[in-house]
Amino acid sequence: MVRRKKEQKKPPDWGIPKGIVLLATPEGWRHCVLTMEGGMLCGRLDVPINTDPQDARFAAARMVTELARDFHDTNVEVSWDTHQEPWSWTAQVTLAAGTEPAPPDSEGLIAS
Repeated sequence: MVRRKKEQKKPPDWGIPKGIVLLATPEGWRHCVLTMEGGMLCGRLDVPINTDPQDARFAAARMVTELARDFHDTNVEVSWDTHQEPWSWTAQVTLAAGTEPAPPDSEGLIAS
């Protein structure tokens, strides 16, 4: 039997989140996740169009915390800004107390 060579895990192309922009549009909820490295990851939030804004903010925060945990092995906290427009919300994403992102190993890969 031939065994396949184990592939090294490649770090994700996007960085650790540092902010969220959430927009209500006629087509549905849209989001942009800003990263510490200066990148931006945008898309449609996976909730129905008529979702309550508070529920959409909760879904966006859950998405970002799961991405940080699954791809960067770190925990983050999301805090929504208080002054918001009726159709636009922003949040700050910070590393949870006592956590740091996993440092890359000598080959530039995420350490496990």
